[in-house]
Amino acid sequence: MQLKKINERLQQALIENGLTDANELQQETFSTIKSGADAVIIAPTGYGKSTTIVLNVIQRMEKSIGESTRTLIIVENKERVLEMEEMFLKYGVYHDLSILGVHDKGDIDYDKNIISMGLDILIGTPNKINAMFASAGFNINTVKMFVVDDADILFRLRMDAVIHRLSNSIEKTQRLFFAETLTERVESLADKIMIEPVFFELEEGDDEEELEEGEETEETEE
Repeated sequence: MQLKKINERLQQALIENGLTDANELQQETFSTIKSGADAVIIAPTGYGKSTTIVLNVIQRMEKSIGESTRTLIIVENKERVLEMEEMFLKYGVYHDLSILGVHDKGDIDYDKNIISMGLDILIGTPNKINAMFASAGFNINTVKMFVVDDADILFRLRMDAVIHRLSNSIEKTQRLFFAETLTERVESLADKIMIEPVFFELEEGDDEEELEEGEETEETEE
């Protein structure tokens, strides 16, 4: 995948998994996300939002440095947690990043023990993440990337208050929203918690390329 100054090991893993060409969404957002700026990224289902999240997190985190959680990714449900966790394992095969996916049906004590040992990337549902950090007293200020996938769906389910509370617990971080539609709730919360966010909006027909390998399944619930 040809992106300006992309990590060579990440590029190799993407190519080995059939992602040889960056689509329009990845081309347009890569530099902004790599810079650490806040952003709201809107694109239809199948345009590679999940892949964009994963490759940019791997690019920015690069390697494990033994801190507490450095990237926090909020997704809609257990299925989305498992899908994204699998993508990180696949595209991050040449990196030593530690990854954990948590959801409402998991064992909270087990999950907290794993996090307490040091973790780079935590993926989870809003209520599970909120419960874990509220009860365990983890230092959330180590989070460098705070990502909300399917933000329009989550906020429609009244999860914006939970996201707002989690965001307020982090002093300084990059905040990213990914959604299919720029709803009033998405725009409102972005305005409240982000610093001069960059907005990207792709519409149907903006990218004529075929879906990348794996996109048909990873984006089905967006």
